[in-house]
Amino acid sequence: MEGQGRIRVAVNGYGVIGKRVADAVAHQDDMVVAGVSDVDTDWRPRMATRKGFRLFGATPDDAGAMSQAGLDVAGIFEELLTEADVIVDCTPKRVAAKNVELYRRIGIKFIVQGGEKHEVTGHSFVADSSYASAVGRESTRVVSCNTTSIVRTLTALKQAGLLRKARGTLLRRATDPWESHLGGIMNTLVPEEEIPSHQGPDAKSVDPELDVVTMAVKVPETLAHLHYWSVQLTRSASKEEVLDAFGSASRIALIRTSDGHKAINTVKEMMADLGRSHDNLYEVALWSDMLKVQDDELFYAYMVDNQAIVIPETIDAIRALTGRETKSQASIQKTNAALGINQF
Repeated sequence: MEGQGRIRVAVNGYGVIGKRVADAVAHQDDMVVAGVSDVDTDWRPRMATRKGFRLFGATPDDAGAMSQAGLDVAGIFEELLTEADVIVDCTPKRVAAKNVELYRRIGIKFIVQGGEKHEVTGHSFVADSSYASAVGRESTRVVSCNTTSIVRTLTALKQAGLLRKARGTLLRRATDPWESHLGGIMNTLVPEEEIPSHQGPDAKSVDPELDVVTMAVKVPETLAHLHYWSVQLTRSASKEEVLDAFGSASRIALIRTSDGHKAINTVKEMMADLGRSHDNLYEVALWSDMLKVQDDELFYAYMVDNQAIVIPETIDAIRALTGRETKSQASIQKTNAALGINQF
């Protein structure tokens, strides 16, 4: 970067999200991976060192176990923090909240993921909606995969002056594919116990103006989530107007059943054919030919890749916190270009 050094990014937790964040950071010309921290000694941290990322143990004991297992360890987590400008905490749910005291004591900017509560940072992030209020902050929370998709799609309608209120049903995959052998559900459906489910209120933590209610159910598959939405518009509108609104959002990809995308597995297969890292679908994949408008009512469905959708948001959050880019669209365009977003 002319006149500026690259943002040094540390990643804590090299799991489903952490490894994707590290890969995405490595693709940005204004960022560098300072190192990754973890607690395990299995194949996952070995992949980090094979990719050239410096590996740190979360504690001295973890670092010792890693060394004993033959891993090349650069040090411990607190040493990594002294070499970074921002830390992206991708540790399991509720672990990050315990790490916040350390981050604040050291004085490093930090990002947590959607498994943590809004109160951990006091700010929730989706680039299209809350980028400006994140600029220069100490910290933010990149919201969950489902919440990210909700805010992206409803913001597109809101910015077009079409959104009055939204009601959604979320079919949630049971677990991450890599750990399907450890659990999940089979031959049943598990409804979330409360209505609204937590994603609607979470979306309002990003944009309090959204009138949104969600219901959710876990289903016995692991590929992705599927959402169905019923939206009351501010007025009668045409299908073309609605598609134009969604099409204006760079992280919503319009797909068609007529092109063979009759199920979520076909979209994931296309990501593999495109050569996307980890078969990542960064976009909301919304079926344009399924979408219906009746007067002021809108009905649509889309797919959410819960391993990938938050990755570009995390990259934008890094730029916002560090003040490297103050304009949301400038950061979004830069991230999109680096990751090949919406180029299919």
